[in-house]
Amino acid sequence: MLLFFTLGLLIHFVFFASIFDIYFTSPLVHGMTPQFTPLPPPARRLVLFVADGLRADALYELDENGNSRAPFIRNIIMHEGSWGISHTRVPTESRPGHVALIAGFYEDVSAVAKGWKENPVEFDSLFNESKYTWSWGSPDILPMFAKGASGDHVYTYSYDAKREDFGAQDATKLDTWVFDNVKDFFHHARNNQSLFSKINEEKIVFFLHLLGIDTNGHAHRPSSRDYKHNIKKVDDGVKEIVSMFNHFYGNDGKTTFIFTSDHGMTDWGSHGAGHPSETLTPLVTWGAGIKYPQRVSAQQFDDAFLKEWRLENWKRLDVNQGILPVDYLNNTDLFKAESMFTNAVQILEQFKVKMTQKKEVTLPFLFTPFNCAGS
Repeated sequence: MLLFFTLGLLIHFVFFASIFDIYFTSPLVHGMTPQFTPLPPPARRLVLFVADGLRADALYELDENGNSRAPFIRNIIMHEGSWGISHTRVPTESRPGHVALIAGFYEDVSAVAKGWKENPVEFDSLFNESKYTWSWGSPDILPMFAKGASGDHVYTYSYDAKREDFGAQDATKLDTWVFDNVKDFFHHARNNQSLFSKINEEKIVFFLHLLGIDTNGHAHRPSSRDYKHNIKKVDDGVKEIVSMFNHFYGNDGKTTFIFTSDHGMTDWGSHGAGHPSETLTPLVTWGAGIKYPQRVSAQQFDDAFLKEWRLENWKRLDVNQGILPVDYLNNTDLFKAESMFTNAVQILEQFKVKMTQKKEVTLPFLFTPFNCAGS
């Protein structure tokens, strides 16, 4: 009886330990040789808008009068860029969503125990690989990308954390703060030669984190007037910022714009699980290197969204969050091929590092590399 009890306890211990080994182990590896595409990119700068907590249907649907609550974004879909649904993963929270968007991977579960501002593991990101990045928004989101950056080239501008009151009557101020500060930044840059030179470099990123919609969703629910009005305010703000960028850079055609969200929200104002209202987020992108709208007579999707949104004649390109497929790119076949090849070589570099690490902690007679020579 004692032997049976001991054996059962041992088995449960192994199962328990396996959970931590599988889910609490970082998927990242370090020490790879960086790979670069030899061809010049179509854009000199990226402007990334992330409307926190914005559901795809809330942006794309028309109101009871047949009007869009985001007319500027809808005009982009129909006349300037490409659009689709970005599918996020559980947990549908701000931190993993932003890490997927900006760093390109889904954080391991151990990130939950570290809170919002501390990175459980060091990771590379788009911001770190930029020449310079300027970001505006929540003090909960921006620091995690600045802390992991090497050197002094990622700059963050956050409002006071006290502004993040989920019961606030006018959460749109969180977004107008961002828009106003971006406009002030560029006004200042015109009279500051050092800053002016920096923002005219290549490989520049501008990140605008917009928390108002998420805050209004929690406080008033996505069906509320407050939530829908906030979408209109964000649309107006994006329109102003895009106009400002085009004017500042003389319409040089070297700016790429991306508008998306980190996660959606349920009808009762929550997120974190896997309901479609939480996992389906909007993705609209336009500018340098992005395909123009594609008119189609039929599409591959069998859901009712396209007809509900009256977008059935504009090609919809769905993605997994953090991945921009080749279908969005407007460039030569050579550029696309080089980009895919570079990506494949970078994955191979990760495999080599991972294999070396595995070999170092495995007994020699148990380590048998996969032989693909005969395949």
